[in-house]
Amino acid sequence: MRIGFAFTGAGHLLNESVQVAEKLAKNHEVTIFLSGAAEEVLQMYGLYDRVAKLTGSKYRELACDSNQKFSYPITGRLSLGKYDLLIVSPATANTVSKIVHGIADTLVTNAVAQAGKGAVKTIIIPVDIHPGPIDTVLPSKMELTKCEGCDECTAALICQQGAIIPHEEIDLHKCIGCGLCRNSCPYGAISEGKIITIYMRDIDVENTRRLANIDEIEILENPKDILDKF
Repeated sequence: MRIGFAFTGAGHLLNESVQVAEKLAKNHEVTIFLSGAAEEVLQMYGLYDRVAKLTGSKYRELACDSNQKFSYPITGRLSLGKYDLLIVSPATANTVSKIVHGIADTLVTNAVAQAGKGAVKTIIIPVDIHPGPIDTVLPSKMELTKCEGCDECTAALICQQGAIIPHEEIDLHKCIGCGLCRNSCPYGAISEGKIITIYMRDIDVENTRRLANIDEIEILENPKDILDKF
């Protein structure tokens, strides 16, 4: 089977989505589509390299906003029906809102639009699906309450990306989620995988409901549910 697997810039369900993409790539041709935000967020969570390893030949490519420019030529394959399935997981509230309102100005939203034109089934895993609170995982974070303000910050010294601003924060645009800083700080001032609670907005939940009514689109709650379709 030939599959397009699209990531957007959500941290919630991101690791689970990467795991599913890896499993599908073992037996199917998987093209990876990354929104601009997905490129950044996958790096923050230390997952970018795992996704990039799934690519390397035709129909096993890495397509992103930066290499597809504004015309997104690769999505033309979807309108021509050259893929059997498109998966968007996880899908941010921003991506869902654009799809619902017919906006196709990113690689991922354009891929969904072209899939619809080519009658290619699309499975979407939105992060904003039910009202109320959900727990989500943060990328690396500096815990200032544990920072001892060392004259020489070992975390900053060991970070090859220059992402550590001593005694202040982590520059997530530079961070690649390697974990070296966390392991080097003797005071445990760098956390990774911290869980926080966030609350769904009514407008985002409503957009997800509307998304389910679009032809050729199926909504699932968890990336692992995708595997049940195979």
